[in-house]
Amino acid sequence: MGSVSVPDHPGESTQPPDFDDFQRQASLMTSCTLLWKELSDHFVSLEQNLIKKSDVIKDKIQTLEVETKHSLYSLEQRESTIESSVSIAMRNVEVALQAVKNIVGTSDWDEFEGGGGEVDDSEGLVLRLKGFCMRMDSFGFWEFVIGRKKEIELMREKIPLVLNECVDPARFVMEAVSEVFLVNKRGDCGNDLGWACVLMLESLVPVVEDPILGGLRGLVTPSVKKRAREMAERWKESLEERGGVENVKGSEVHSFLQCLVTFGIVEEEDFELYRKLVVGSAWRKQMPKLAVSLGLADQMPDMIEELISRGQQVDAVHFTQELGLADRFPPVPLLKAFLKDAKKAATSLMEDPNNSGRAAQLAARKEQSALKVVIKCIEEYKLEAEFPPENLKKRLHQLEKVKIEKKRLPAPASPANKRTRACNVGPMPPAKAGRITNTYVSSSPSPQQPPQAMFLRSPSHTQYPPQPYATIPPPQMYGNRSPPANPYSSPAYSPEAAPHSPVFYPPTPPMNYPPPAYGGGYGAFQQVYYHHH
Repeated sequence: MGSVSVPDHPGESTQPPDFDDFQRQASLMTSCTLLWKELSDHFVSLEQNLIKKSDVIKDKIQTLEVETKHSLYSLEQRESTIESSVSIAMRNVEVALQAVKNIVGTSDWDEFEGGGGEVDDSEGLVLRLKGFCMRMDSFGFWEFVIGRKKEIELMREKIPLVLNECVDPARFVMEAVSEVFLVNKRGDCGNDLGWACVLMLESLVPVVEDPILGGLRGLVTPSVKKRAREMAERWKESLEERGGVENVKGSEVHSFLQCLVTFGIVEEEDFELYRKLVVGSAWRKQMPKLAVSLGLADQMPDMIEELISRGQQVDAVHFTQELGLADRFPPVPLLKAFLKDAKKAATSLMEDPNNSGRAAQLAARKEQSALKVVIKCIEEYKLEAEFPPENLKKRLHQLEKVKIEKKRLPAPASPANKRTRACNVGPMPPAKAGRITNTYVSSSPSPQQPPQAMFLRSPSHTQYPPQPYATIPPPQMYGNRSPPANPYSSPAYSPEAAPHSPVFYPPTPPMNYPPPAYGGGYGAFQQVYYHHH
């Protein structure tokens, strides 16, 4: 017989646990196991995230330490070179002053004062520019530059050289560009002179560079910086009056940003404004370099993505190449996307009913422009291995050939001249002949030509002396009506039938009478006679 379990303590139940209780305990164990696993995974994930964040912080700390060391070294170097740089700058000023003193009163100075005559070569151009710089004649310098836009490349090469002749190059350029930099003065000028502002500001950069540190520091006096900052503030305040950043000309944007870089007045709190201006004028060639000089290198990836979203893939390629982001933004796919968008735009032009007359021409022109831009970009950045331009050049050649062939096609035949005499006597006089003062149109032949058989001659009249006809009134006009179809079939033009205006002729002179003063012989006399009758 089986033994019966005796409880160790009185009051305890001797009945074994049932199956439901066992299931509840098993379910509880399973839940605890799952919860433990979930908590373990969570803590492991937290630990990994903390490790990653810690690594990022360590990298930032290392970067900060490197930048701090570099900044401290730069500050120490700048501080240690201040005296040397200032002494070099002062020596250059003394040299410029001495040069002016040596030339004052000489024939060369008189030539500078007198303008130096015409400029027909690069040497003459340099002498004229040098004369303005030595006299610190910023207004004359400005007028000379804006009058020679065709020589911009030569001036781009020579202006940095002649600016060294100035006692204060920064002040000289500031006074020159202030003539048109401000909005109210620019409005008085009929032409856009932003190109001249940019030319002079860019030419000043190498002149004001520190002789020891180079472009890391510009030698611009505080007074010039203050004036440049005031001009920049007034320019920013005028943006709202002109409708915001979107409505400002690219040349004005370029002048403003180059002014900030040249005079070293970039403000960190205005970075967002600089970013909008750069993106709005990204098509200008110098914008990528200006963006880096303005301190926008960290924002360049976002700017590139914005340009791509706007359909400005070629501009995005220029920015990526300037900052070395070609790995992140490969140029070839961007150029192909640009060509694809241009093709779509050309197709839409062909389908536009509003441009049915010029659709083909506009579409071909747009595709040609896109092909030229992409080919130039491929050649500039040496992308021939990744994107061979041969097919693009062939397509461009085809479009240009079609354009040339269309030009060679003969013009459509013009409709027949409706103002033609039915009797083939001659062409009708111009429609406006009656409105022109002292104008008379006759169907008679020119005085220099012999009379033709179709014209009638009076059988009974010969030449007459000019005396009785010296007071013949001028011929009447047709007015706004054309003469009859056949001038000789109408009584008004008949030499025989003129009862309404009889004329009495003098006795017949001898046949050898000198020719009349009409200069046209008998034919010219007929014109006056017929018209008078």
